[in-house]
Formats: sequence, C-alpha cells, structure tokens
Amino acid sequence: MEIIEILGYIGALFIGLVLGLIGGGGSILTVPILVYALALNPVTATAYSLFVVGTTSLVGAIKNMVKGMVDYRTAIIFAIPAFIAVYLTRAFLIPAIPDELFEIGDYMVTKNLAIMLFFAIIMLLASVSMIRNKRKETDQEAQTSYNYPLIIIEGLVVGTITGIVGAGGGFLIIPALVLLAKLPMKKAVATSLFIIAIKSLIGFLGDVQNLDIDWPFLLIFTAISVVGIFIGIWLNNFIDGKKLKKAFGWFVLVMGVYIIYKELAM
Repeated sequence: MEIIEILGYIGALFIGLVLGLIGGGGSILTVPILVYALALNPVTATAYSLFVVGTTSLVGAIKNMVKGMVDYRTAIIFAIPAFIAVYLTRAFLIPAIPDELFEIGDYMVTKNLAIMLFFAIIMLLASVSMIRNKRKETDQEAQTSYNYPLIIIEGLVVGTITGIVGAGGGFLIIPALVLLAKLPMKKAVATSLFIIAIKSLIGFLGDVQNLDIDWPFLLIFTAISVVGIFIGIWLNNFIDGKKLKKAFGWFVLVMGVYIIYKELAM
C-alpha cells in the first residue's frame, strides 16, 4: 500500500473525527480525499461519498433519536423532496452529462472538471458558513411553524446539490430548519443529520444501478470514518468543538481554493 493510500484512509478517520467534534463539515472532505489520495474519478467519488456521508450521519442521527432531539415531522417534509431530487440526480442527471462539455479556446471543459469545480464552490460557501457562524446555540423551545413551499423548494435544491457533489449539505439544511421551520438550533442540528442520512443513502441507490461498486473498499473506508465519529464524540468531553469550527472553516476554504487551482492548472 502506497503512502498516499494510507493518507487516504487516515483521511477517512479525520472525516468522522470532524463530524464527531463539530457536528458537521467533515463530509465536505470526502470527495477530495477519494479523488486526490485514492485516485477515484469524481463521479465514483461523489457516489461513494453519499454512502460514507449517509452512514456516518446515520450513526449521529440514531444517537439524537435516542435523546428525542429529532423533529420527525420537519424531517419528513424536508427529506421527501430532497431524497427524490438526489436520487434523480444520481440515477439520471449525472449519467446524462456528456464526458466533454464544451471548449474554451484549446481548453476542453470535461464532466469531471465541472463536477470538481462545482464541488470547490460548495466548499467555499460551506467554509464561509463555518467561519462566520453567527447563529446562537439555544435550548429554548420555539413554536415550530412550517413554510411548506419554501421548505419543499429548499429540499429540492439541497437534494440536487447533494446529488452532484456527494456532500451532506448541512450548512444549507440547518439554516433552513431554523428560519423556515422555526426549530431551536440543537433540534435543527439533530434533525439535519437525520435528513442527511436519509437523502444520502437513497441517493446512493441511484448509483448502484449505474456503477460497479467496490464494496470491500467502500465498507472499510466507511467503517474507519464511523470509528472517527466515536473518537470525536469522546474528544468532545475534553475539547470544545464549537471553537474548532471556525479553524476548520478556514481549512475548508484553503482546500476549496486548492481544488480550483489544481483542476484549472492540469
């Protein structure tokens, strides 16, 4: 096993570690690790990322379900359009995109390049969300209300983005749950993990019919990530994950810029 592959598996541990420590964000690293450390093509990497993100989020969601922190009604309203969108994106939209999109002078814009650039833009948006992070944590219960049209539209948008880039989209879901469903922050975070788990795993089903899945590799990578979550949850007893969130946001920002540079320089 080459050193770069070993770093890829260490990256899997880091993904779970970040999810356990700060409650989100780690999944944004899954695709870069799979593409640059483990040499998968972006289409396969985004598919595998859905499985990794869905499974690791499910671990966190089950923990929150036991605590009674998941708002199931809100989750269902949001998740149904989201998982329909992510499934259709993976099953039909991604396979329908041609391998070569268009030429700019002598430069060919390919499907893989477009996916990685779009992913990098999502990373930059996620990093800004984590760096600013002005939302206040509160235990105060609020009267949950539902703006159905906007929640459905948000679910469709997040589902489509998730389908394209393979990331969970928690930085988009949590504000939507707070603003559109009036959920308290802690319930929004818990419900977000539940939604991410459902839509990511259902989205992955759209890939099973189009890709040859390397199950031994995928299950090992995912298992390492799940171990990382438990380590992160344990470290939460000694480290304030909220203080790490801004630092991780800067790291994601640098990674996003690096991906844009690397893809355009190739």
